[in-house]
Parts: sequence; C-alpha cells; structure tokens
Amino acid sequence: MTDSELSLKLKNVSKGDIKAFEDIYNDMKKPVMTVIMRVVGNRETAEDLLQEVFVKLYRSPPKDVSKPRAYIFKTAGNLAIDSLRAENRTVSLDECEGYIYADVPDSGEKLDIERALDQLDEPKRRIVTLHINAGLKFREIAEIMDIPLGTAIWRYNDAIKKLRELLS
Repeated sequence: MTDSELSLKLKNVSKGDIKAFEDIYNDMKKPVMTVIMRVVGNRETAEDLLQEVFVKLYRSPPKDVSKPRAYIFKTAGNLAIDSLRAENRTVSLDECEGYIYADVPDSGEKLDIERALDQLDEPKRRIVTLHINAGLKFREIAEIMDIPLGTAIWRYNDAIKKLRELLS
C-alpha cells in the first residue's frame, strides 16, 4: 500500500470505515510486528504493543500526515522503546528468531543473520530493520529517528559493510 493509498484509508478510518482499518491492519501488521520484535525481542510484549499501535491508529488516526507509513513505524518504535525502558530489560537472540527474517528458509542462516545483527549497535540495527523489513526510505528513517539524512545513510552503509564481514 502506497502512502497516498494509506492516507486515503486513514481518512476513511476517521469517518468510521472499519473495512479501511482492516485493510491497513492486514497490510501493515507484519512489518510493524517485525520492527517491534527487533526492539523488544519478546513475542508477548510485541503482540501487546502491536495491538496498542493499531488501537491508537483506530481511535485517533493522524490527520494530514504526509508520510503515514513513517508515522505508523515511528509510533511502533516509540512504544517499543518506551516498553523496554519501563521493563529495563535486554533482548535475547532466541526471542527474536523467526520474526526478523521469516523469509529466510534455513534456520542456520537465520541464526547467523541474528547473531550478525546482534553485533550492531542499536541505532544501526534499527536503521537496517526499518529499511529492509519495514521498507522505509532513508529520509523517512531519518525523520523517525530524528537524525540527519546523511547520518541515516552512513549508518546503514556502515551496518551493511559490517554484516557482510560478519557473514562472509
């Protein structure tokens, strides 16, 4: 779903259109869950936060947001980070496995990818996740993370370089 289609659906949600909300949920639930799992690393917490993201979206859809996908991912990321801070916990690799790269068929490869991602610092890991799993553009990522565009691109490239080294 493009940003313009999403904006239209959000306007319809604000008018009480349940079908528009279902369409948004069905299109966005997997990438939003992936981003939340990358941050919190706990399935139960991630499912609760996923529900919270969409309840907020249903109750008060954003008005006139130019990048609604970025808005949804920023909301999800902020809720996930707030949840971690409240719990003051760390993420276990075992808890994340299966959500981040569910399309990778070999479980050994999944573990290798997870271990490599675990070697990245949190901002770089988040940028990689938002770009690859959520499909966001660097400009949107920079906006979500409140960093300059050049920094987002540099951190992504640096993270990919490190991941290539770790996985080769």
